[in-house]
Amino acid sequence: MKIIILGAGQVGSNLAEHLVREGSDLTVVDLEAEKLAALQERFDLRTVRGQASHPSILRLAGADDADMLVAVTLNDETNMLACKLAGTLFNIPTKIARIRSQDYMRHPELFAPEHFNVDHVISPEQEVTDYLRRLIDYPEALQVVDFAGGRIRLVAVKAHGGFMVGHALKHLREHMHLMFREHPQARTGIDARVAAIYRHDRAIVPQGDTIIQEGDEVFFLAATEHIRAVMKEMRRSDQGVRRVMIAGGGNIGSRLAKNLERDYQVKLIERGKKHAEALSHELEHTLVLCGNGTDEDLLLEENVEDIDVFCALTNDDEDNIMASLLAKRLGARKVIALINRSTYVDLLQGGEIDIALSPAQATIGPLLTHIRRGHMAVVHSLRRGAAEALEAVVHGDAQSSKLIGRRIGEIKLPEGVSIGAILRRDEVIIVHHDTHIEAEDHLILFVPNKRMIPKVEKLFQVGLGFF
Repeated sequence: MKIIILGAGQVGSNLAEHLVREGSDLTVVDLEAEKLAALQERFDLRTVRGQASHPSILRLAGADDADMLVAVTLNDETNMLACKLAGTLFNIPTKIARIRSQDYMRHPELFAPEHFNVDHVISPEQEVTDYLRRLIDYPEALQVVDFAGGRIRLVAVKAHGGFMVGHALKHLREHMHLMFREHPQARTGIDARVAAIYRHDRAIVPQGDTIIQEGDEVFFLAATEHIRAVMKEMRRSDQGVRRVMIAGGGNIGSRLAKNLERDYQVKLIERGKKHAEALSHELEHTLVLCGNGTDEDLLLEENVEDIDVFCALTNDDEDNIMASLLAKRLGARKVIALINRSTYVDLLQGGEIDIALSPAQATIGPLLTHIRRGHMAVVHSLRRGAAEALEAVVHGDAQSSKLIGRRIGEIKLPEGVSIGAILRRDEVIIVHHDTHIEAEDHLILFVPNKRMIPKVEKLFQVGLGFF
């Protein structure tokens, strides 16, 4: 696939890294020669220096025969205009635009073919806000991602003190009437499926006799209403979240406060006096403080020791790291830091900082959804890009499809790949060996190694005889 990426910032660079490793023919456009040179040093791709919304630059980047344009510059107007030109002048089939402004997002008609001609809109700030909200709603989780319009969730937890620690997976149903592959005849009660286990950063394919050990990172799938019950099996339940403190009142910090303030007690720290005043009028139930999240006296004065979740969400990685470490040392129960540099994320995750979140990693999933071959409804990047979880739609019939009409146990999946759940019309099905796949089923798959993605995509290809 021939893809043009406009913008070599964090999102564009991260996407380029993913796509180059998958063999895409890639060209990156940016105004800054240094960013382009850094990308060329690391990856096999073309670069073009210039204004992303100029027709001459788009043509130089290969727009005449490109399959997709992904506009992820920091300027919404540039992204929208580039998509318009890509469709009008070059007839590029798929056009994706990054949009940061909530003003634009409130008017989706702007992106219609007769206007800016944007096929898919992504909002990194909204993606990160939604991601943070789920982590606050499930404070014991390391990662929470949605499928089937929010009806199915994949959750990662670190096993600690729960019933299942020291027990084999096949005993889970015996304890709380859950169904697993060893008990396909059961059809009642709460249902869940362990999709993967990571032990000392090594993936373990879950089997019935697999014993969960203390400290294992366990990924499980369940209907959203059953998530909390399953989490209690994996780890000792912590007290619920009531108080949240946010350092940084930018796009993400202010969105998160607005999202949380009706359900939690929220305090927001913003350094700029004028912006803090504006936020105090905009936010109805949030206490807005003018100050710095790294100010120890301010944190103590605002009783940080009673805070359940502290989120450092400024634009400065170092400030976020220091604020999180300070809040943790002063007694905050859980700390989350927004970190742009991926090397920092790998160093910090799971230490004194409970969760180090990369905005680029949170955004990559929606982009990959439109790039993957086959009908992908949802793609989530997991474990800092090493693994993926997919919601893929099955098309065809028993003759043209490798999946339709077959039992899960009959399907030869790539090594480590598992099918955990199915959305069939309005029904959520946690799969077992004898579960049959039907046409138009939405399959939820866990792929522990991205190198397996091409093999997974081939499973969903429809034979020519179907058409």
